[in-house]
Amino acid sequence: MEALNRRKFIQHTGLLAAGSLLSPLTGYSYRREKQRLAMVGTGGRGIGMWGTSVVEAYSDIVEFVGLCDINPGRVAYAKNQMKVACPVYTDFDKMLREAKPDTLIVTTTDSTHHEFIIKGLEAGLRVISEKPMTTDAEKCEAIFEAEKRTGNKVIVTFNMRYTPYVEEIWELLRNGEIGDIKSVDLNWYLDTSHGASYFRRWHGERQFGGTLLVHKATHHFDTLNYWMDSEPEEVFAYGSLDFYGQKNSPIHHTHCRPCPHKSSCNFYWDITKDRGAMSLYVDHEKHDGYLRDGCVFRKEIDIYDTMAVQYRYANGVPVNYSLTAFSPYEGFRVAINGTKGRLDAWIKSSMPTGVPPYQEIVITNLFGHVKTIQVIPQSGGHGGSDPRLKDKIFRFPDSPDRFKQSAGSRDGAMSALIGIAARQSIETGKIVKIADLTSLKPLAKKA
Repeated sequence: MEALNRRKFIQHTGLLAAGSLLSPLTGYSYRREKQRLAMVGTGGRGIGMWGTSVVEAYSDIVEFVGLCDINPGRVAYAKNQMKVACPVYTDFDKMLREAKPDTLIVTTTDSTHHEFIIKGLEAGLRVISEKPMTTDAEKCEAIFEAEKRTGNKVIVTFNMRYTPYVEEIWELLRNGEIGDIKSVDLNWYLDTSHGASYFRRWHGERQFGGTLLVHKATHHFDTLNYWMDSEPEEVFAYGSLDFYGQKNSPIHHTHCRPCPHKSSCNFYWDITKDRGAMSLYVDHEKHDGYLRDGCVFRKEIDIYDTMAVQYRYANGVPVNYSLTAFSPYEGFRVAINGTKGRLDAWIKSSMPTGVPPYQEIVITNLFGHVKTIQVIPQSGGHGGSDPRLKDKIFRFPDSPDRFKQSAGSRDGAMSALIGIAARQSIETGKIVKIADLTSLKPLAKKA
């Protein structure tokens, strides 16, 4: 059994070990002036992932010069929470004209990402987009055209690539531990707390998030693309709404606070007990009507909660993927089969007390020899991935990308397009070819 403790892990991942010792003002041709940041979209993700934490960790090299949101109350709250002095806007174009940022962070609803990405590229900005990059093939194409037209590029923030666990699997595969990869199975489970939260929010409506095959699964598909080092070629899928939504419950309402079924609903959420949610959302819902404690059985829900996708990479490797949004526990199982053996990984997030503080990867060769690797998670959000991702973006943008974790528009598109193709396949009952969706032609080996 091999354990990757912190010392070994740092030796094992020399990039960050070296990078953490470097001043942002020396090496890698890094600029001396502070980056001028603007952010559009000041919901929980924007404030938490790209707001407060960035101010706290990178104020020596970055400065927020503008915040924008369609909700004036929410953007004012964001400014207060982030403890910044910049002006706030509800007019994005006005923010670009007046604040004069050099970097734009896009954290709006998924279906509007493309609008701000394109305007940012056209303004000559460094654009950082939350995942998914966008929700439809036409919007992907519009982003590609804007990159070609302007010569500027978008960064897509796939933080899963930066988790020690995902990185370790990538390196094991690159080192040929199981030989040539021949097939993959990935099953992802969202529990009745995390899973339900998507149906409570705007993500439960396809027009905003493109379904969980795009919003949530883009993480999973990108990780598989990253591990396989190839691009998806064709997709077939099934999907249904089996648990949430109005048709699946005799009791439902618009949102939880006025619901007459509070005492009998397992999904009743008393948002009034969450001071943060009250301050960010409820106190400002009068401006845009967004109800953060939406009923998980409301009639507007039109996405899938049960999904099964089969797709094939351009290098011939087939994938079986599933996503269930109402599991009793949270986590995933992945099995990767190769010519020399098999890699198994299993993470169960909703763990009982007493489970060892490490994550295991099991390599079994074709004749039964087993090797177990223990990966110790690092501190920080999302298992240690968030600080590493933000270090690469803000502090050491020109550092060597040893583990190929940086992602651009092609990566953003290839992960989203699997979900977009799966959605189309569910609707038509047909296999969908990725090459038919945009101008991108899938590569057997990623460029």
